[in-house]
Amino acid sequence: MSTQLKQTDDRAVAAVAMPSLAEDALAGSAVPAPVISADDLVEGPWLDAMLARVDKSGLRLTGEGGFLPALIKAVLERGLAAELTDHLGYEKGDPAGRGAPNSRNGTTPKTLTTETGEVDLAAPRDRDSSFEPRLVPKGARRLAGGLDEMIISLYAGGMTVRDIGYHLQRTLGVELSHETISKITDAISEEVKAWQTRPLDEVYPIVYIDALVVKVRDGGHVTNKAAHIAVGVDTDGIKHVLGIWVQSAEGAKFWLHVLTELRNRGVKDVLIACCDGLEGLPEAIETVWPHTVTQTCVVHLIRACMRYVSYHDRKAVAVMLKPIYTAVNEDAALDALAAFADSNLGKRYPGAVAVWERAWERFTPFLAFPPEVRKIIYTTNAIESLNYQLRKIIKNRGHFPNDEAVVKLLWLAIRDIEDKRARARAKERGRPKNKRKAPGRLVESAVVQGWKQALNALAIAYPGRLPDTGGLR
Repeated sequence: MSTQLKQTDDRAVAAVAMPSLAEDALAGSAVPAPVISADDLVEGPWLDAMLARVDKSGLRLTGEGGFLPALIKAVLERGLAAELTDHLGYEKGDPAGRGAPNSRNGTTPKTLTTETGEVDLAAPRDRDSSFEPRLVPKGARRLAGGLDEMIISLYAGGMTVRDIGYHLQRTLGVELSHETISKITDAISEEVKAWQTRPLDEVYPIVYIDALVVKVRDGGHVTNKAAHIAVGVDTDGIKHVLGIWVQSAEGAKFWLHVLTELRNRGVKDVLIACCDGLEGLPEAIETVWPHTVTQTCVVHLIRACMRYVSYHDRKAVAVMLKPIYTAVNEDAALDALAAFADSNLGKRYPGAVAVWERAWERFTPFLAFPPEVRKIIYTTNAIESLNYQLRKIIKNRGHFPNDEAVVKLLWLAIRDIEDKRARARAKERGRPKNKRKAPGRLVESAVVQGWKQALNALAIAYPGRLPDTGGLR
């Protein structure tokens, strides 16, 4: 609800509570009226008396014939009347208005959809049609703010347009067409576009790239597509979602488009790109950022290896794999891999050995880094935890009508998740640390643990490529 509506609401309710002040409160009379806050009105005895009457009469609070829609109607109509008085410059029935070039011209019926149900308004009008109300603008069919925000919040939670329409009808008695709901959700498309094309930092020491599968209608059938999300860690160790892309082409061509877009948005250098065997991505990285190291996610590599291992042998295999990815250098890792391949488990599960052999070239850069950096690039969990939350939302959707709808929902979902967490933290502000249970930031603006040590190691490994160590190459 807008500030103007809240002010009008306070003034209108003041008129109901204290009739002697009604005229001055609404019409802006020269007679000074006492300052009344919304809290004063809520705590006043008049509200208890009014609710008691509502309870005795059996009125509903919301929906058709409800008390709240009737109250909103009274507030809005009085507010519109006050606006028209201000526009014309004289009160209704005031002799000063005789002969004026403009005057009141009755009312126009108008149905307004609100959070509490539909409200039938009698919107005032003037003779020369120069009156432009701000409280309820001409052509408006919904009360600004509340209902639109509710619909967008439901959409961000994974509800389809049809589900939202049914929910509003069942809970509020409000009937909105699918087209209207779609227009409301489409209203944030420009905001999504601005976010997807915003300028980025020149250098991101680490970028994580991962994907989740979504169902998208393509022509007359539904296909599985990969929605890729990139999370960058800036030089202060703060994570940022750089963008969301739905794969529309195969391999290198798609990734060349994505990385070129990032470069055009200002990213001149990436030190390490962490991903999980995405086809065509390493080649595209070498084209756009020739000196960037592409690192395979070690956790994904272990999971891929375990697909070939029976359940009762997985613990034993995990023990034999640990010397590979904790080795001090590549030679020691090769010896550990050879030991695994020559063992009974390696011979029993040759597919598990082959996984490491195929990924060896993309795995070995990991071994050149000190433990401070290894801990950060060891896994893409920084983005996998986000994808886990997003999957819980998109599972409610049968499929998306197009690629743009995928990006829109994922962006809204990320914003909604971070907003909910922020509100939970705000509620616990001031409590002792051991009494706080609210979750921290999921990804956006989250700080990487142990970043200072990692940054020092990166500055030594990549001299002159970080802004604070001599600028870009």
